[in-house]
Amino acid sequence: MDLVERQGVVTMKGRPVVLQGPSVEVGRPAPGFRVVDGSFQPVELGAFAGRPLLISTVQSLDTGVCALQTKRFHEEVARLPADVVYIVLSTDLPFAQKRFCETEKVDRAHVLSDHVWRDFGLRYGVLIKDLGLLARAVFVIGRDGRLVYKQIVSELSEHPGYDEALEAIRAAAG
Repeated sequence: MDLVERQGVVTMKGRPVVLQGPSVEVGRPAPGFRVVDGSFQPVELGAFAGRPLLISTVQSLDTGVCALQTKRFHEEVARLPADVVYIVLSTDLPFAQKRFCETEKVDRAHVLSDHVWRDFGLRYGVLIKDLGLLARAVFVIGRDGRLVYKQIVSELSEHPGYDEALEAIRAAAG
């Protein structure tokens, strides 16, 4: 995979950051990825084939907006069809993710780490160069494996468009 770098997409406290990886396009097949679960076992996109996916990426679960984003989607998923898969991705170590989930009672999400390979960040164009963190973003993948919604939040400290993302996952769930 060629390493693409993109500027002018995201800022951190008003300062531009460089994203690594291509810009994924809505309507196209979602790129495969490999991340790890809480036991450092590999998890790939194919594990969720045929199910609608809401993927929320955050810089770190231990920061204010990231924690609120994770919990807000977690609450909303409870009101969605049972086959909707909610995935939270960060580059936090799985141990830290597990502690967050236990403390915050986040139990309806697949909280996965891109710490090992940075594969998701690079394939979805949300890896922040020189920081090794994921930009705040939301992706929705339909049952057919196509990307149906994408939002890369332009300022890392701001919330995503929850209503738009939830509308997209509801439509994808049918």
